[in-house]
Amino acid sequence: MDLKIKLEQLHQKVVGLKDQITTEEATKNAFVMPFIQILGYDIFNPTEVIPEHICDIGTKKGEKVDYVIKHNDQPIFIIECKHWKENADAHNSQLHRYYHVSKTRFGVLTNGIVYNFYTDLEKPNIMDEKPFFTINIEDLKDSSIKILESFTKKDYNLESILDSAEALKYIKAIRKEFEKEIETPSDELVKLLVSRFFEKPMTANRMVSFKEYTRKALTTSINESISFRLKSALSINEQIEKQEEGVKPAQSIDENSDSKIVTTEEELEGFQIIKAILREKIPSARIASRDTLSYFGILLDDNNRKPICRLHFNTANKYLETFQNGKEAGEKILLNNLDEIYNFKQELHKTLENYN
Repeated sequence: MDLKIKLEQLHQKVVGLKDQITTEEATKNAFVMPFIQILGYDIFNPTEVIPEHICDIGTKKGEKVDYVIKHNDQPIFIIECKHWKENADAHNSQLHRYYHVSKTRFGVLTNGIVYNFYTDLEKPNIMDEKPFFTINIEDLKDSSIKILESFTKKDYNLESILDSAEALKYIKAIRKEFEKEIETPSDELVKLLVSRFFEKPMTANRMVSFKEYTRKALTTSINESISFRLKSALSINEQIEKQEEGVKPAQSIDENSDSKIVTTEEELEGFQIIKAILREKIPSARIASRDTLSYFGILLDDNNRKPICRLHFNTANKYLETFQNGKEAGEKILLNNLDEIYNFKQELHKTLENYN
């Protein structure tokens, strides 16, 4: 059964049972063990899923981590559990101690609903203070499920996870800072933006005013972007409905669009990642996209003769097509998840250089 379906079923179980779960042990049995089972590990095999594993720390004997998960007889991650009402972010010091002596590369702290995944990106064999990946059973996202697949018994790949862990960690941190800036713009951001068009001295009173202007500008920009995408999606749905009814569809917002073309959330997310990479070299205004039946194209200056890359996301496997060797020499690269796009920054920057 598909991982997403299994997780959604677990979510329904959590919703139906959590008010009756009164202890940490019950949380483990009702929520955490099914989660481990969903990842493909045999919870009834004590050589694969080891409960209450001893992690002696220095002079402290008898310390136990809730679960050690093994793959090919090697420990791959440990899981420390808390009651579902507890904050999954509040007990990482305990997991930190276990991680140091466990000989695994990943530690998981969970309350049975939120699962925080940690590794040692900053110092070898010392668990980072913040998780590089979090999945919430009550707020499942396709991008998170895709990352979780790397931890399943069937698809576990240490190198692949470590390659993407750093990107995931810092993308999460940047997104958090960005969201804080939207809510309450900092002096630094306001000065950066305003200095580009306002030449007068920035007094304390002006700073207060411009902070509010900046907050409204950011909020309005994001809301309008969401509104445009919703209108585009509604327009496509309306055309499809009219075609099914035998009515000639009205022309859409985008006069060049085909009613059979549906731009997916993953394509838009991939486009945003590529824009972030290209913005290091060129203004965002020069980065354009065109969706087709077979691929989602990213162009320089909205010019078909200047393809930067293409996203082939309409099949079971997803590919990034790059053109660093010329527009007639596209190279398709298999993607396990969208964050792997960040690994091809050099190729994308090289493509831009080809058009200069």
